[in-house]
This record gives sequence, C-alpha cells and structure tokens, in this order.
Amino acid sequence: MADKELTKEEEAAARAKEAEEQAALPYKWAQSIGDLDIIVEVPGNLKGKDFIVDIKKKKLALGIKGQEPIINGDLPHEIHVDESTWTLATSPSGTKILELHLDKVNKMQWWEHVITTAPKIDVTKIQPEDSKLGDLDGETRSMVEKMMFDQRQKEMGKPTSDEQKKLDMLKKFQEQHPEMDFSKAKMN
Repeated sequence: MADKELTKEEEAAARAKEAEEQAALPYKWAQSIGDLDIIVEVPGNLKGKDFIVDIKKKKLALGIKGQEPIINGDLPHEIHVDESTWTLATSPSGTKILELHLDKVNKMQWWEHVITTAPKIDVTKIQPEDSKLGDLDGETRSMVEKMMFDQRQKEMGKPTSDEQKKLDMLKKFQEQHPEMDFSKAKMN
C-alpha cells in the first residue's frame, strides 16, 4: 500500500494549494491532450515587435524586450515548433492578450507544468472532455479504433489484429509450401 488515500480535508488542501500556486503564475495556461495554450495579459500599448518569443523543441522564452522574461525555461516534453504559434490581441478591457499555442509531440500525455521550474498540477485529477472518434485526426483515430477492436477480440478470446496478421501470414506460407509438414509445429 504505497499510496495512501487522502482524506477529504487533505484533498481539499492540496487542491487549494495547487490553485494558489497556479494563480500566482504570471500567465494562465490550459491544455488538451494534444495542445497546450498559454495566455499572458500585457499592457495595451505594446505591439508584436515589443516581444521576445523564442519557441524551441524543449525550451520556451517569452517576454517583453528590456524586461525580465515572463516565461523562460525548459519544457517538460517536446513540442512541434513549426505547429506552435503566438498571437497578440486586444482585450475588451483595453489591455492586450498574448496567446501562445504549443503543439505537443506526444498527444497521449498530460503536462504537469508549462516549464520544469513552475509548480506542478496533479494530472491524475484532469477530467478530459468526452470526445468522439470523429473529432480525432486520422492517425489517432485509427490507433484508437485498433485498440478498441483488439480489446473486444481479447474479451471474446479471439486473436488481436496483430495476432491475426501473423496467423494469416503463416496460413499463406503453409499454402505456398505444401511439401512441408507443419503438423508438429508449436505456436506461441
């Protein structure tokens, strides 16, 4: 029993501490399983040329020229640099919002923080939105469908798609080589 269950009070205290740490950050962030978005509110008189935004595969620097960086550090996981973007928009209050969109390389992993020096969140408490297979990109959708098929096959005691491919290849080989005796062959 390595992990002991937290009491409701301990759980509430942990949630409150996490919320306090996240609120203290100079940015807000949110993620989906495939992307991470960062929002920074900045003075309304700034223009795009006033910012330093350096997006690397595993490093991020963001700030206003001549000032301490707002974010500067190593990312916990890799991103697709060419698919990551930033924009500057005016908010209704007259300030500006710098929005940074990071495209995760591993689309099956939640991030505990934006940069490794930032406070962590408990990713086990993330409640992902229900998604439909149609919402997924083609590659992810086919992977999920294959996993679902294989799970159903296992539940019914039938071979998975990979096992079926091997059996089909063996059957084809046996048909092509009738001179060989496979009657005593052992299958793993």
